[in-house]
Amino acid sequence: MNAITIVIASMCILMIAYRLYGTFMAVKVLKLDDSKPTPAHELNDGKDYVPTNKWVSFGHHFAAIAAAGPLVGPILAAQFGYLPSLLWLLIGAVIGGAVHDAVVLFASMRQKGKSLSEVAKEELGPVAGFCTGLAMLFIITITMAGLSMVVLHALEKNPWGTFAVGITIPIAMGVGIFYKKTGNLKLASTVGFILLMIGVFAGPSIQETALGDWLTFDTKTLALILPIYAFFAAALPVWLLLAPRDYLSSFMKIGVFIALIIGVFIINPSIEMPAFTEFIHGGGPILAGPVWPFISITIACGAISGFHAFVGSGTTPKMLNKWSDIKVVGFGAMLVECLVGIMALIAATALHPADYFAINSAPEVFRTLGMDVINLPALSQEIGLNLEGRTGGAVTLAVGMTYIFTAIPWFENLASYFFQFVIMFEAVFILTAIDAGTRVARYLIQDFFGEVYKPLKKVDSVPASVFASALACFMWGYLLYSGDIGSVWALFGVSNQLMASIGLIVGATVILKIADKRRYMLTCLIPLAYLFATVNYAGYWMTVNVYLNPEAAGYNVLNGILSIIMLVLGIVILATALKKWIEIWNDPGFQMEAKSA
Repeated sequence: MNAITIVIASMCILMIAYRLYGTFMAVKVLKLDDSKPTPAHELNDGKDYVPTNKWVSFGHHFAAIAAAGPLVGPILAAQFGYLPSLLWLLIGAVIGGAVHDAVVLFASMRQKGKSLSEVAKEELGPVAGFCTGLAMLFIITITMAGLSMVVLHALEKNPWGTFAVGITIPIAMGVGIFYKKTGNLKLASTVGFILLMIGVFAGPSIQETALGDWLTFDTKTLALILPIYAFFAAALPVWLLLAPRDYLSSFMKIGVFIALIIGVFIINPSIEMPAFTEFIHGGGPILAGPVWPFISITIACGAISGFHAFVGSGTTPKMLNKWSDIKVVGFGAMLVECLVGIMALIAATALHPADYFAINSAPEVFRTLGMDVINLPALSQEIGLNLEGRTGGAVTLAVGMTYIFTAIPWFENLASYFFQFVIMFEAVFILTAIDAGTRVARYLIQDFFGEVYKPLKKVDSVPASVFASALACFMWGYLLYSGDIGSVWALFGVSNQLMASIGLIVGATVILKIADKRRYMLTCLIPLAYLFATVNYAGYWMTVNVYLNPEAAGYNVLNGILSIIMLVLGIVILATALKKWIEIWNDPGFQMEAKSA
């Protein structure tokens, strides 16, 4: 199997799905009607609710949903072989992810751009709304830990990478200040990107200096630094750090993956990983569980992701200019993210399997596999870094992309620069997600606990903001400090896919209320049935075999308790929904409303 075959076939499938299934969802199921004003027009305040060009909305939405998930998930799941990952990415994105994102966006716009917990309260009742809000708080906390875990081994004892990533903070702040004072976005962007490149190319000169020694951290130190950084980042004004970094990283993401696609077409690397490995039945060095259900919780973003519901019921529904833009922004952006996941999978599976497992397994675990590395020693020498045992996915993506790029004669001597650039590229996205996610967690904490202590609910209160930010950082920071990539990423996967299940439950309810034909509800029920069974079995498996098993490497009682709580919340929400569906099904008034809608 070669990479070009996979890329061309995948792009054709995704384009056909968008043209046919996307149109069916927009016209027949959701009945998008541009004659009605969107919330952006109805509530236009020039601040949060602003009618926006669909391609600008697409760019914002894509940048928000396509963080580290579609890069890391496929790389970790490559343990099972390239075929399970490829099939789940394509089937999951078309049948599940694109539908989920479109219906959540539609459901939020139908309720004037409210959050998913508020939408659940309106559509399913107060019990479901409360459980959804609590689940969202758990899920955003676990998401921050899962994403942060990816950075740790990439920057571990890597002063060049730490410097390149760290320098992005003052650069982004400088861009934010310059743009706010001058309004010259083009100049700010150009200068910001040039400075980012200088940061990468200046890395070698600081490695053997006192600054390089000071920037050489182990994983435990990095696990303390990241939450402390996030506490301050969440408290800074959005325009000062979050917005300019998000803007600059969007250019990097688009540019890097266009370059990767071009590189694949020039080099056409062969896929070294077999279609299926011996670990499909479990016992793998990266993920302990079997291919099902773990393929579907390891690859979330890129196939279907509940984290998208935070965006689809957050900023995006307040921006769409027309109802029909849901097809491009909701359905279309998910399919593009699927392509990003496929490119990450190619970068990982183009490596020799022994090299892949040497990077993603602890050295003592890799020795038990009986494999001999092939290209890794030479790559380590060219990059100037020991690559073995750097789990988490980020290093594998950087090595895989470097392996492809340096096969082009012009770039054969730039391996170290390519590697550190990709590390910075990944880390900047993750830090952007950490900034935004911690801020969202702060709002959720203030909103949730503000019901008990009213002053905490004031978003503009400095003490309330400091307390909520500190609590958010402590919660995900503790999970980060005490976990490993196998256990934390699995916990993230379970929580994330539970959130997607909740999004599909809400979407199915809305479709049942408004669709002309009841069977259109199957567009949500089919992926929901698979995902809900997958999530509950995966949560049960991890709780019994890992989190509450003292003999397991990922033994962690807190993770087990969190898993149980989340699964119970999901069951309560589904039970509430089933009751609501029966009421709607038996009430002819709802069908009259659907036909007149």
